[in-house]
Amino acid sequence: MEAAREMGRIVATLHKNDVVHGDLTTSNILRRHTGEYVVIDFGLSSVSKLDEDMAVDLYVLERALISTHIGAAEMFDELLRVYRQVGGDFTASVITRLNDVRARGRKKTMLG
Repeated sequence: MEAAREMGRIVATLHKNDVVHGDLTTSNILRRHTGEYVVIDFGLSSVSKLDEDMAVDLYVLERALISTHIGAAEMFDELLRVYRQVGGDFTASVITRLNDVRARGRKKTMLG
């Protein structure tokens, strides 16, 4: 769960500073030999205050976790807990929007 907590902290810090990564996957979050986690590949990043953009960042990360890691649901729950804790007030509206993004993703999957 350490990785989930650290990812939550990192994403909250990015979003608090209006940075949206644009391709937030586990391949773009690396752990150094010192134990420090770093984010790479900001090629699709942007500056945005929009809840939608931040929610999509979280959704992409959630989908990446689910597709590659056992226990991903628990990891993402912990990630979101830390995201809320570190991010503070603005995260409530981002999480609400994340649920909207999830619903759109499920609908798209069902309809093809």
